[in-house]
Order: sequence, then structure tokens, then C-alpha cells
Amino acid sequence: MMARTGRRTPPVSRICRKRSGVKKRVDLPQTPLDALIDDIRACRLCRDEPNGAPLPHEPRPVLQASAKARLAIFGQAPGLRVHESGKPFTDPSGDRLRDWLGVGPDIFYDPLKVAIIPMGFCFPGYDKKGADLPPRKECAAQWREALMAASPQFETMVLVGGYAQSWHLKKRAQKSVTATVERWRDFAPLYFPTPHPSWRNNGWIKARPWFEAELLPALRAAVKKALRLP
Repeated sequence: MMARTGRRTPPVSRICRKRSGVKKRVDLPQTPLDALIDDIRACRLCRDEPNGAPLPHEPRPVLQASAKARLAIFGQAPGLRVHESGKPFTDPSGDRLRDWLGVGPDIFYDPLKVAIIPMGFCFPGYDKKGADLPPRKECAAQWREALMAASPQFETMVLVGGYAQSWHLKKRAQKSVTATVERWRDFAPLYFPTPHPSWRNNGWIKARPWFEAELLPALRAAVKKALRLP
């Protein structure tokens, strides 16, 4: 396991403007969450000390978080497009997810409003059939407890897929994503379990009209409340 270095994190610099119009640099100390995010973005555990086969490409941890975000999205792991962009949900799945939430990109990509913390921070690669591999096991084991401890302000958390549902709901998660999502009322409004917003789940959604008719309106109401939207 990767040990924390104990190093002092340099302060964040912010440029402020005096009344006279002269710019003044003000140094703001990082929060514990800021320092943790920096450590995660520098993590190379899955390449240098892997649990199993090492990551087959250069790690690029992708997440978005702040100590002020009250809405959290907990997904699986970045796909190839997100790995290339360095920005979460920059793909058609992101478009659908934002529609589910009832928010646009301006809100979705504001870290002061929305945290996006997948179970695995790096694109895990493909299996022999060309499907995305599961999230790397190193990520949750090394970082997730600390991230949740540093983020007590979350009011609504969207659990996208089985990996996030199993970790966050623990024994309350059912044996399948379908069974867990069917019981969404047991977890709302703190947690909203959902399937992945991939086009591959079109059939799943069509076969369960209650998802769009009942779960999504409740989710959007919880999102509005957490984000203090009118």
C-alpha cells in the first residue's frame, strides 16, 4: 500500500484586487480534502505496486471534489474518452446522466457544487472482448475511507452501478444492480442507486418504466434541494 508522505502541502495562491486596483497575492492554506485530492492525482499505485497485473498504460486519475459540494456522483471508473480528456463523464453517458439529474454542464462541472468520485480513478483498460475492465481494486482500498471522512457535507449521493452500490450501501445492497435500484426508496434521499447511464442499458430502462416515472423525479427533486436550486 502507498504510504502517505506526511509532507506539508504548499498553500493555494489566489489573486485578489485591492480597492486601488492593485493586485495582491493572498495565500490560502489547503484543506485536508485539497491535499488528499492532490495525492490521488499523483497516485501511481496500480502501476508501481499493483494488486494483480499492473495498469497497462500511464495512470491518469480523474475525479472532481471540494469541501463544499453537497451532491456527489459515485460511479465505476473512467472510460477511454474520459482518460483522454481528464474530465469525468465527457461522453454520451455523461449527457444522459446530466439529464437524469436535471442539471447542465455548468453546474455538473462545478466542483463547489458537485463531487464526482468513481470507485476507480483511472481507466482500467479493456478485457479480451473489448469491454471495460472492473475498477482497479487499489483505489477504494487506498483512498475511499479517507475521501468520505473528509466529505461529511454530502446531502445526496448518486450510486452509479454495482461497485459503488456495494461499497456505500454495504449489506443493504442487493445481489444485483436491478434489485438494489428497485429498492431505491429504502435509501433515498441520501442515496440514489442507478444503473450506468450507458446506451447499453436502454433495454433495461425501457423494461422498467418506473425508473423514469418515479425514481428520476425524486432524484431531480433531491438534486435541486442539495444544490439550493429554485
